Amino acid sequence: MTNTESTIAFIGAGNMSHAIIAGLVAKGYPAENIIAANPSTPKLKALEADYGIQTTQDNVQACKHADLVVLAVKPHLIQQVCQHLAASVDLADKCFVSVAAGVDIKPMQTALGFAAPVIRCMPNTPSQLGLGVSGMFASAEVSEKQKQQADKLMASVGIVQWLPTEASIDDLIAVSGSGPAYFFAFMEAMQSKAMALGFTPEQARALVQQTALGAAQMVVNNSNDDIATLRENVTSKGGTTQQALTTFAEGGLAELVDKAMQAAKDRAIEMAKANS
Repeated sequence: MTNTESTIAFIGAGNMSHAIIAGLVAKGYPAENIIAANPSTPKLKALEADYGIQTTQDNVQACKHADLVVLAVKPHLIQQVCQHLAASVDLADKCFVSVAAGVDIKPMQTALGFAAPVIRCMPNTPSQLGLGVSGMFASAEVSEKQKQQADKLMASVGIVQWLPTEASIDDLIAVSGSGPAYFFAFMEAMQSKAMALGFTPEQARALVQQTALGAAQMVVNNSNDDIATLRENVTSKGGTTQQALTTFAEGGLAELVDKAMQAAKDRAIEMAKANS
């Protein structure tokens, strides 16, 4: 059978690259169409052993025959990497997907030396389990075919949401990008109180994590219901749950969440300015 899939190059072989490669291969993407570049040999050998992909320590070599180039390096290295590729490879037919936080499209295009097709992508950490959310925005130069290729790339690790503006990336960071940590913080507080009530650390963790998992699954299984409706369905008038929720409201939980998410968005904007 003829292999018609695009060739994908990963510049950087950290956790996110590893997660995406794992997702692609698990969904049947041909390993021979994937190449990863990274300075660290152990990371490359692990990718070779686990997924049978091609690897190299040379970014230029990885990029040469790629259709899609995934920029998965630290934000402060993005411009340097792009400038090096621009000086060494014909980039005219390549689309770039950046998973680096806080780096806008325009500085990347400047570093690449032309108005390259660039897609900004903001995945979150559950992508490592195939349960992620990836917000994506494409520059005007990205073709429909390239957009479909990028969608397939990130759909391998979760759901994809295409955003109307690049500025929406900052909004998404405040919701799903940083969001897992919000839930961890809440679970941490619940676990702490559970231990204060006399449960062992192991019991407290089991109670909290299963409750969180079950609640999330109820949201998934009842997608036609508002989350508020699900909350109301488990809140008996005058009962223990209502008392706890009233205490949350009196303590300003909704206002605090609003303030925290706005702070995350503001910080994302600051980071983008620093990297421009």
